[in-house]
Amino acid sequence: MAASTSDSDVAMSSGPTSASADSVDPTAQFQYSLILQHLIGDKRPIKDLNPAVMGAMPSPHKTDQEKMIERGMESCAFKSLLACVGGFVLGGAFGVFTAGIDTNVGFDPKDPLRTPTAREVLKDMGQRGMSYAKNFAIVGAMFSCTECIIESHRGKSDWKNAVYSGCVTGGAIGFRAGLKAGVLGCGGFAAFSAAIEYYLR
Repeated sequence: MAASTSDSDVAMSSGPTSASADSVDPTAQFQYSLILQHLIGDKRPIKDLNPAVMGAMPSPHKTDQEKMIERGMESCAFKSLLACVGGFVLGGAFGVFTAGIDTNVGFDPKDPLRTPTAREVLKDMGQRGMSYAKNFAIVGAMFSCTECIIESHRGKSDWKNAVYSGCVTGGAIGFRAGLKAGVLGCGGFAAFSAAIEYYLR
């Protein structure tokens, strides 16, 4: 009798639980799965990242002339020309500066006791400035052109381009004085370019 009573009690106690478990509405589960699919599933809508929609100013489309100008400014010829002009200006300023602090500017080696005139001093400063300007312009154009060509060939923009370009430029300049000078120029200019790239980066 006690066993039957306990069995009935167990049946009564487990009855509502199973009934509550079976009473879950399948429609609610289906709606919940639809919400999940809409929020994180493949049915989630893709946001429009258009700058106009996000509040920023829309970027106008570039015309063919603007694209052509950009291609010209990114070309190796334009970069070499720009480096040539910059080197000419920098070299001229450096030459005039070194001539200004040189105490022997304007003096005639045949007659060192004669005091040079202001015109002779200015002439000597101009000649030195022009000489420095030409050298700096040639070096700048060679370095920029070789770096652009190497960068285009490698397809990378890193410090190695400057080192390779420095070696080519220094070697070409030093090779006029011989093979040994060319090797030294290559190594020296490459080391200098590597130091500049390390400092800038």
